Amino acid sequence: MWKLGLGAEVLEGATRFRVWAPKRQRVEVVLDGDARTVPLSPEENGYFSATAPGVGAGVLYRYRLDGGGSFPDPCSRFQPQGPHGPSLVVDPAAYRWRDEDWRGVTLPGQVLYELHVGAFTREGTFDAAARELAELRRLGVTLIEVMPVAEWPGRFNWGYDGVDLYAPSRQYGDEESLKRFVDAAHAEGLGVILDAVYNHLGPSGNYLKEFSDDYFTARHHTEWGEAINFDGSGAGPVREFFLRNACYWIAEFHLDGLRLDATQRVYDHGPTHILAELSRRTREAASPRRIVLIAENDAEEVRHLAPVDKGGYGMDAVWTDGFHHAARVALTGRREAFQADYSGRPQEFIAAVKRGFLYQGQRSSWHGKEWGTPVTTEPAQAFVFYLQNHDQIANHLDGTRLEHLASPGAYRAMTALLLLAPQTPLLFMGQEFGASSPFTFFADHEGELDEAVRRGRKAALAQFPSCAQALDHIPDPGAESTFARCKLDVSERRTHRESCDLHRDLLRIRRDDPVISAQSRERIDGAVLSAEAFVLRFFGADGDDRLLLVNLGADLDGSPPSEPLLAPGRSGQWRLIWSSDDPRYGGPGIVDPCAGGHWRLPGRSAMLIGAG
Repeated sequence: MWKLGLGAEVLEGATRFRVWAPKRQRVEVVLDGDARTVPLSPEENGYFSATAPGVGAGVLYRYRLDGGGSFPDPCSRFQPQGPHGPSLVVDPAAYRWRDEDWRGVTLPGQVLYELHVGAFTREGTFDAAARELAELRRLGVTLIEVMPVAEWPGRFNWGYDGVDLYAPSRQYGDEESLKRFVDAAHAEGLGVILDAVYNHLGPSGNYLKEFSDDYFTARHHTEWGEAINFDGSGAGPVREFFLRNACYWIAEFHLDGLRLDATQRVYDHGPTHILAELSRRTREAASPRRIVLIAENDAEEVRHLAPVDKGGYGMDAVWTDGFHHAARVALTGRREAFQADYSGRPQEFIAAVKRGFLYQGQRSSWHGKEWGTPVTTEPAQAFVFYLQNHDQIANHLDGTRLEHLASPGAYRAMTALLLLAPQTPLLFMGQEFGASSPFTFFADHEGELDEAVRRGRKAALAQFPSCAQALDHIPDPGAESTFARCKLDVSERRTHRESCDLHRDLLRIRRDDPVISAQSRERIDGAVLSAEAFVLRFFGADGDDRLLLVNLGADLDGSPPSEPLLAPGRSGQWRLIWSSDDPRYGGPGIVDPCAGGHWRLPGRSAMLIGAG
């Protein structure tokens, strides 16, 4: 059975404390509300430990260092008063799990749903989020991706400012609330993965340097703070701290995997990359359950997907920005900043579906160098496609969601491409019902740090010409009203029923249609039909093929063109299976594109056609 081996471990009638503090000569546990202090004995390699009789779950404590200041435990399981307060002794065995029959998840067939716990419901807690899980299951979602929850300062935050990496945020519930959420998800047949940040820590409440200067390094740079020291002097215990953290979420919280943030800023030039070791260790901690590991990697390095024994990092999938950028250009007509390298034309979508990454070593004008890496035999499911995620919505002036910037018909057509393509689709919370709420950046800090966040936000958006002259209109990240505006109104599932029906029907086809559900990019081809229209042909068994016709422009009329992919199979005819123009989705009415042997592709629409 996996054991953390750090922090406070509850025993029978006692608690064992263990911490790594190599820069200190003396470490004591200070028990809140108790006159006692417990001296820890030094071990090898800078560790200190001791067993405190009579101390159990529910006790608050800190570590006093060299007789001076007292600080929270770097491996605290809960911080009831926030990152500056005392740590809570938690007994992980006290929670009674109900998911004994849960066997974990594998990537094929998954539909991801990214959510921010604080903004997902009005209450902003895990318990409130759990009450919405049945709706997500009925929609067709299979795997919840929770934005970071590690304890951070303030009342609200995206989560990427986490400083107590082992402690789920007090803002989302008590020390067992995440376990209740995961348990409830498993009862609904849903998996849960957690967004984990191993490239930096937040700027406020980070006390790791009080214990050791080796946690961080100046040899590498990140745009968010000091880089983690995974490969320099004293890196061994640092690596162990983060590896155990990853295993902790998997083992103690029964999570089904991790989404690893910005892995291009996880620096390791040692013999075994920390990500490869994380892949191996987390899978061992989960055994016999199966987990999925997904990397966000801006550089689109395919080695993330290679097996560890072949020099890769052993990830199951990577986020794939190219599809999003092409789609946003196509739907809005804007080619700004990092989207300037994309045209939004049909050939880009065909290439994305067939090849995964769009940039595979070509020169990028935005980056000023060659970008991306070649894709060879990696399966389609290993590439996560999305039209929206937390970054891509918020990295614009006021956080307006993409469906409110595009024509309704074109957005429905692009949604069909996202959900029927063989890659793994990701939806951002509220996307399925066309949420009216924006999603902007928010972070509650104080004083100079609050002002620094405002300046940083303006600098980040200044790269967009359309924002550069309106920077004074950016929503204040530190204002509670900014955070409140981002909260979903789940009653819009009823008032925006057309959007819900669209997503539910497409996900049903994705799940039930044997040709679509095969998720094979090797058995798919595509062709450009006009400047804004294209076809994808999914090759099934014995000629049971599918055509996905997507037209982002005006009506396209004419006799059957010479494009061979439009030729019917053995049956000699095509039949319409689904259309985005269905009035149930808010469409203008269905037109059969191939009726009477005369092809007509209605403008701003998508259609799925089958053989026979």
